[in-house]
Amino acid sequence: MYQNPNLLQNIIDSIPLPIGVYVGDNLKIELANAAMIKTYGKGDNVLGKSYFEIVPEIEKQQIFEQALNVLKTGTAFHAIGKKVDLVIQGIMTEHYFNYSFIPLFDDQGKVYGVLNTGADVTDFQLAKQEVQNSNERLKMAIESSGIGSYEIDLATKKIKTSGNFNAICSIESEATSEDLIAKLDPDDLPAREKAHEEAKTTGRISYEARIVNTDKSARWTKINGKIINDEDGNPKTIIGIIQDIHEQREFEEELKKQVSSRTDELIRSNNDLMHFASVVSHDLREPVRKIKIFNTLLRNDIEDNVNEKSKKYLHKVSQSAQRMENIIEGILTYSTLDKTLQHIETIDLNEIIENIKIDLELIIKEKDAILVTCDLPEIEGAPILINQLFYNLLQNALKFSKADQPPRVIITCTAENIDGVDSLKITIKDNGIGLDSEFAERIFTAFERLHSKSEYEGNGLGLALCRKIAKRHSGTITAAGEKDNGAEFIVTLPLKQTANTI
Repeated sequence: MYQNPNLLQNIIDSIPLPIGVYVGDNLKIELANAAMIKTYGKGDNVLGKSYFEIVPEIEKQQIFEQALNVLKTGTAFHAIGKKVDLVIQGIMTEHYFNYSFIPLFDDQGKVYGVLNTGADVTDFQLAKQEVQNSNERLKMAIESSGIGSYEIDLATKKIKTSGNFNAICSIESEATSEDLIAKLDPDDLPAREKAHEEAKTTGRISYEARIVNTDKSARWTKINGKIINDEDGNPKTIIGIIQDIHEQREFEEELKKQVSSRTDELIRSNNDLMHFASVVSHDLREPVRKIKIFNTLLRNDIEDNVNEKSKKYLHKVSQSAQRMENIIEGILTYSTLDKTLQHIETIDLNEIIENIKIDLELIIKEKDAILVTCDLPEIEGAPILINQLFYNLLQNALKFSKADQPPRVIITCTAENIDGVDSLKITIKDNGIGLDSEFAERIFTAFERLHSKSEYEGNGLGLALCRKIAKRHSGTITAAGEKDNGAEFIVTLPLKQTANTI
């Protein structure tokens, strides 16, 4: 059969792909290179043994039958990516091969053997399966998400679609990009054109448009895509997704209507508040002033001819009129604070505190109060508002003092950097009746009172006004303390304001 079998064996051994030659009806292994011997996985001693004897596991896989059929018919057999289970070192392992059985003919044209060649493509096949599985999972994910995907060949204009694309776009068969454009609401075409124009620079497409169905109804969609270029950098393909956002857009529209409606209501409410403030200013302050004046005249006129009980009543009238005037002034200030623009100026806080001391001079002397202040820096703000802020805080500290102990108010300050903004932290601590921690936030609510009017005078707006002023200056105010052991108010204010008015 072979003129020089050693030469043939040497040639076969030098080839890296598995090669074997089987002869006779029992397919005796006449030649096998090192790569084929390794593939058998049964050791080096294989020559002279039958193919079936070396790899008996192939019988149930029809591989042995394929080789015998080539020997009998003289017709070659080729397999691509065929799964083959082989016992390697006693362990059954899964492989994939591209293999062939090729008939070998003698000089008389008779088949005397079979040439077996093969290539182990296991890694390639497993990678291919993984890609297929990934694509399948991606396809399932896209379909379950309600999103449709598409791929547009820019040369042919044809679209490949998957997922819910056809249902979203109301397309029943193969379509072109022109067919899709024809489905868009004409009013949304400018948005598409703008997105495609921008994509020439960014490579990405993103816009929202309505798809018009055959029944003339329309649904909002969101379209995202990416342009894929060829080797020369020319646009070749667009791949992307389309998503039905109709319910989302309807929700947004409804939300806009509700916001618009609520905004109108808020504007009306604010207008009503301003009208109320105007009524208070013009219609209530004057009668209250007259009550105070006539009550004073009446008291002076009959003072020597009235009993103590009547004097007490007149005093009550005077107190009530003064309290009403305080409430009116507080309401006016609180309701109009947000409506009035204030110019930003550089403020000397030391000067502010000294002026407040002068304003509160009578109560300070009356209660033998002690005010200890630190050297305060300059800040930017609205002087009238900053004065109101610290006036209210110092007045509170003097007002809520203990009956048996002179008020002591200590003002300290430190520089702080809050979120990158140079700020001033000012602490006002007193030794008064204190504050229960559970009310530390409630006291900044408008009209909130922790004590009755008979105990402590006030309209319940002072601290609410302080918070408004601090917030308007991009600052904060908080409170802390203990019952019967003093209160502490902490104000933080930026050293600089970002605008000319607030």
